[in-house]
Amino acid sequence: MQLASTKILFSYWNKLRGARSAPERRNVDPTKIRSALSSTFILEAEKDQNFVFRLAGSHLCSTYCRELKGRAFAGLWHRKDRDAIATLIKAVTEDHAAAVVNFEGTNSSSKTMSFETILLPLRHNGSSNTRILGGLSAKDEPYWFGAQPILEQRITGLRLIWPDDFAGEDAFNDSSTHVGQDVVFGSPSPVVSAPVTVHGVQGRRYAHLSVIDGGRN
Repeated sequence: MQLASTKILFSYWNKLRGARSAPERRNVDPTKIRSALSSTFILEAEKDQNFVFRLAGSHLCSTYCRELKGRAFAGLWHRKDRDAIATLIKAVTEDHAAAVVNFEGTNSSSKTMSFETILLPLRHNGSSNTRILGGLSAKDEPYWFGAQPILEQRITGLRLIWPDDFAGEDAFNDSSTHVGQDVVFGSPSPVVSAPVTVHGVQGRRYAHLSVIDGGRN
């Protein structure tokens, strides 16, 4: 995790859950994450299990220059990345992992911005399959931010933090959090190229995704 707002949200969520795999939605107190609130969102599963925005902070709405409530989360992503996003959502809701995604957003003038987003499991009425707590922040804000919406976004790197890795401050360190080897990105047989280094950690390239090996055994 690189951005302060992401770390604040993760730290609050991690403390709130205690010994559980995920905290209850009703226990989330917005006043406790006031400094990260504009970058925070909650996703809600519809009957078809597509996740839509139930709540979205002002920073997110400025990113896309529109109200996000009721809009599909998967719809924000390039079609080639939607399988990867669906896989991450399953890891969050079914395996209670935390997913950190870096992506590049492009506006209508082909200008780009870099972002970091996090997806965290959240229980609602005892179930972890219908709510996700998330945060999305820009790594920089050019002069056109808030005036020209992000129209397309592509994943540049991602990481899953498994429940066994949540404890302590080490969860924030790139060297202690991992992408599980069982994650599938977009196609049944992704092309693997030469090793890459992501934030100082050795990984591999799957198509256009940077993947760090490790995680659960």
